[in-house]
Amino acid sequence: MKLTDQIQFVSRNMKKNKLRIFMTILATTMGCSFLIVLASIGFGLQNSLMEEASSHQPLTQIDVNGKMIDDEYHPMSEEWLGDVKNTEGIQSVVPQSRIDSFTEITLDNKYRGNVDGIITDFEAEKESNLRLSEGRFPDNDNEIIAGYHVHEILYEFNAETGEYPDDESTELTAFNDSLIGETVLFTIAGENENTPYSEEFTIVGIVDEPSRDWLQDWSLYLGESKREEILALTGQEGMYNSVTAHVAGVDQVEDATNGLKEQGFMVYSISEELKGMNIFFTAFKAGLIFIGTIAVLIASIGIFNTMTMAVTERTHEIGVMKALGANPSAIKRMFLMESASIGLLGSLFGVGIAYVVSVGANLFIPMILEATTGAEGINITFSYIPFQLVMIATGISVAVAMLSGFRPAAKATRVNVLSALRREA
Repeated sequence: MKLTDQIQFVSRNMKKNKLRIFMTILATTMGCSFLIVLASIGFGLQNSLMEEASSHQPLTQIDVNGKMIDDEYHPMSEEWLGDVKNTEGIQSVVPQSRIDSFTEITLDNKYRGNVDGIITDFEAEKESNLRLSEGRFPDNDNEIIAGYHVHEILYEFNAETGEYPDDESTELTAFNDSLIGETVLFTIAGENENTPYSEEFTIVGIVDEPSRDWLQDWSLYLGESKREEILALTGQEGMYNSVTAHVAGVDQVEDATNGLKEQGFMVYSISEELKGMNIFFTAFKAGLIFIGTIAVLIASIGIFNTMTMAVTERTHEIGVMKALGANPSAIKRMFLMESASIGLLGSLFGVGIAYVVSVGANLFIPMILEATTGAEGINITFSYIPFQLVMIATGISVAVAMLSGFRPAAKATRVNVLSALRREA
């Protein structure tokens, strides 16, 4: 018997009992869609948390701190900074020193505000893909970069007295224009109100807005050429408050991190946190798929009953085929093809329903949460259906369907020809 003849036989027999086949496919559809929707919750939450975590720190960034020697912490030194730069896989190193003393900037002798003075290497910042919302990176020693929110803390003051208005009913006037191209006087306050450092700089770039909404960037970034002079005045010689190492790709983070740990550095990278999250969500998704598979197994009971009844109803046809010399394996294959078709059709409809439910969940659940909690801008992916989940669900549905039809198919090959022909007569 040719394969085309077997397919026609399966198609004809499925059309004979449309209602029974429809109900069986419906049960398989519900089981498959339940499996996909349930597992998609795990994929959706994983994607949301991974995106949230990676948005706060580049995946290729490694935070490097000092070393613990004899149970005592030692901060990063100039020598150790060189060791970090020479570590295999490290593409660039950004050393930052935060000025501990009181720092402020004055604009046009009219606006003034307190800032966080940070000394950094602009070339390294550029290599590490520091993003600017506007402007450019400095080209000379007298050009600097301002944090995104610096303009918000510049308030008008009295140039004669040097004081802000003390009348509580008077609202401070803030500087609401762009700082690009503005020349500011940067000062560091010393003891007894003296000013050990004062110099004019031109702001040529503004750092991009922080990824976390609640963070305020009031930093003023000065170039590496000012490091020794300023840190000597503040008593911070050779001190690095923050050192970040950057690699070329995510696949190099683990090797670079291990290399730094072997040298005794205390390091942290978001990839290590994501690795732990991936392990957790892999187990979580496997559990959801297992629970969803139970629904498919329940639907398989209907497939078993349908195929058992099909074998019983077609006993005469089976007897005729065997009398005409049909191979028992071909008869078995036809019934397995029929049960597999039920599983495949059920999975196809189930995938369609699952996608509809997934889109609806991602659309309406945030709206419901915003309405009930009063929060705004809830951007969480509650359900995500990757292609591999569709393939897994389809494979499980078809496999379970074939297993359900295996016993009835085997029973069909054992039909006695004479008994089958005599029964119909």
